[in-house]
Amino acid sequence: MVHGEDIEDIEDIIGQGDESPDERYSSRKLVIPKYKRLRPKLSEAAPEADSIIPGTQRVYVKTWGCSHNNSDGEYMAGQLAAYGYQIVDAKQDADVWLLNSCTVKNPAEDHFRNEIKLAQSLDKKIVVAGCVPQGERKTGYLQGLSVIGVQQIDRVVEVVEETLKGHSVRLFGAKKSDGRKIGGARLDLPKIRKNPLIEIIAINTGCLNQCTYCKTKHARGELGSYPPEEIVARAEQSFQEGVVELWLTSEDTGAYGKDIGVTLPQLLWKLVEVIPEGCMLRLGMTNPPYILEHLEEMAKILNHPRVYSFLHVPVQAGSDNVLLEMKREYTVEDFKHVVDFLKQRVPGITIATDLICGFPTETEEDFEGTLKLVEEYKFPSLFINQFFPRPGTPAAKMQRIPADVVKKRTKKAHELFQTYFPYNHKIGETQDVLITELSTDRKYYVGHNKSYDQVLVPMDGDFMGKKLTVEITEAGKHFMKCKITDISSASRPGGVPEPLKLGELSGCGGGISNETVKNRMYHPLLVVSLFVLITSVMLRLYYSLSSVITR
Repeated sequence: MVHGEDIEDIEDIIGQGDESPDERYSSRKLVIPKYKRLRPKLSEAAPEADSIIPGTQRVYVKTWGCSHNNSDGEYMAGQLAAYGYQIVDAKQDADVWLLNSCTVKNPAEDHFRNEIKLAQSLDKKIVVAGCVPQGERKTGYLQGLSVIGVQQIDRVVEVVEETLKGHSVRLFGAKKSDGRKIGGARLDLPKIRKNPLIEIIAINTGCLNQCTYCKTKHARGELGSYPPEEIVARAEQSFQEGVVELWLTSEDTGAYGKDIGVTLPQLLWKLVEVIPEGCMLRLGMTNPPYILEHLEEMAKILNHPRVYSFLHVPVQAGSDNVLLEMKREYTVEDFKHVVDFLKQRVPGITIATDLICGFPTETEEDFEGTLKLVEEYKFPSLFINQFFPRPGTPAAKMQRIPADVVKKRTKKAHELFQTYFPYNHKIGETQDVLITELSTDRKYYVGHNKSYDQVLVPMDGDFMGKKLTVEITEAGKHFMKCKITDISSASRPGGVPEPLKLGELSGCGGGISNETVKNRMYHPLLVVSLFVLITSVMLRLYYSLSSVITR
């Protein structure tokens, strides 16, 4: 038979001059077929997928991007550890790589793509998560990989298990209640905090904006808020596990609750009631349109002794024309009103902001307006970004400014930022700082004062997780240094126990360490699974050998 010919029916194989089937077999009616016992072959193939014992493998978790993404990464690592998987830092030792991506900028996605290529070159099982696969489902380099959507992180164990079996699983659905989108996976899931002293709570997902340059909206979607009682419950649990600093995060905290009939200030007042004395709350990014509605209440909250006097309000550009093309839904004057109002009513407040240099419609005059805004307010924390066209966004279709012009403007903004030192006037001040980290060179403790300024503290004692009184002795561009005026002032917040150890599992009655997870294969359920697997293999071998012997 010639391959490639179309055969409409099997009868087409027999020509008109050929014997009919009856004629062909009529002389063989008395032939009785002889039964032949086939010799069994012992298979040398790899074990079947269902022979894999879930919960005994090692998983490497890597997260890029914002604090919301980091919280998602902590939750996924926690669920895997709770099930028995060992979370490892050495990627080469892992059986599975869980890569949690960010889609805000091209470089972040490039790093993500390169990590996938590396995993593939090492023949590792791969699960991808985060905003890139959620927002770009048909991207070529993601095809064939298992995917966890941003609202499906509570199913990470299922996806990893199926991936280990050689299957590709893709979960993208949004979580809903009574037909309405909700914040996402439950907040009371187990997690492994990167810093046991800091709890990150995503209070909502998505936003109400339609910014023309933003890819995150494609991934996180429309606004979905968690009920206040769930957020408060998670905060209380965190403090019971030794957390001393609470971060509230989302794509836009100012929009919180608009979908469920509550407001951000209402949530914050409920939270400060449960924050122990000495612990602190840091509020995440809010866009100007929504914070404008709550300025009076926000000023009162930011003055509260257990809330950092800090707010991140992105302006992006100092030109109304550019803001209009970006669809930012506010003017430069709106932004200035927010900053001026809070500066007048919250002593020492830190306002952080963002800039995008080289947006397609930005003229030299527009850019000069941005520089003028920076010069006027001298923001101590300024995130300067070069415009990157993100695929699928309206801005990506606009006529771009020449690359050399974009780089020149970005450089000019950086140079202006370096001309002022926002902390020099604080030298000699006495401040209370809460210690939560170590510096990258591991020579100092890192703490924050009420304004959330970064203060480097000498390592003259065990101060981690404690608040103490210091005197500022030196100021740099991004930090201050100090001397400890009274070591006896160092104390942990009242009623807060010692924190979990690094790598210890949150939400499991006091925590489970990664060391414990290493021994999970001795868990009774896993022992039974292993016994059943071995028994089935032995029985299969027994019957195969028996058939050979009896032959």
